[in-house]
Amino acid sequence: MLTSTSTRLVDPAELPDALAVLRREPVNNAFVAARVQAAGLDPWRLGGQMWGWYRDGRLESLCYAGANLVPLCAGPEAVRAFAERARRQGRRCSSVVGPAGPTADLWSYLEPYWGPAREVRRNQPLMLTDRVPDDLAPDPLVRPVTRDEMDIVLPACVAMFTEEVGVSPMAGDGGLVYQARVAELVSTGRSFARIEDGRVVFKAEIGAATPYACQIQGVWVTPERRGEGLSETGMAAVVRYALRDVAPVVSLYVNDYNTPARAAYRRVGFREVGAFMSVLF
Repeated sequence: MLTSTSTRLVDPAELPDALAVLRREPVNNAFVAARVQAAGLDPWRLGGQMWGWYRDGRLESLCYAGANLVPLCAGPEAVRAFAERARRQGRRCSSVVGPAGPTADLWSYLEPYWGPAREVRRNQPLMLTDRVPDDLAPDPLVRPVTRDEMDIVLPACVAMFTEEVGVSPMAGDGGLVYQARVAELVSTGRSFARIEDGRVVFKAEIGAATPYACQIQGVWVTPERRGEGLSETGMAAVVRYALRDVAPVVSLYVNDYNTPARAAYRRVGFREVGAFMSVLF
């Protein structure tokens, strides 16, 4: 029996089907799943389009096409179809990111048209934990950032982003979108920091949260305080909060060359379970 496949924009009425696909890989898909949970599938509210790959009319795979291009639960056929749609549309994203296998395949199709990229990070270990080690005391000074501390935490967020990505988030639109995102995380109680004398010395955010998994991002220690163990005890505090109040599993992904960070995360109880890949423009 012949099967038919197709690729199209997912209709907002297909939200239950899209959420069912996202739940197949709750850790890999946490970032996009959180957005879909909050905004649905309307492109204006979602901040991008959601493409679907269908087999015999059944939704099997997704690709989020917004500021990031993200393949989700996508096998080889779906990746090829998403790449063709992206190629026809032209590059509108600032990065291609997702599970390493599908993302590498997607980039192999797009690179002749969109390349060269500014940077390709092919192996970013995906780590997760569901506990804080008994022998690691969380930093009692790490706490949720309050709304009146936006001016304190924002410079640390900008420094972290610039150090991690290689460009300032304040470029282009003057940082309006980035500042709005930081304000959202602060207002929802998902931005954490240790603040001393009006300066952030450690920070991290729960950047995405679903009932099944959440993802920590933006981990940063001020340069002059690195090597003191603040990242370990600070992360233990954030993980404890996340496991207690947000989701049963906490994840993050890290650059493979960042051996100090990987060691610190293992000390906090994280283990490597896969890999992400990022293509930065």
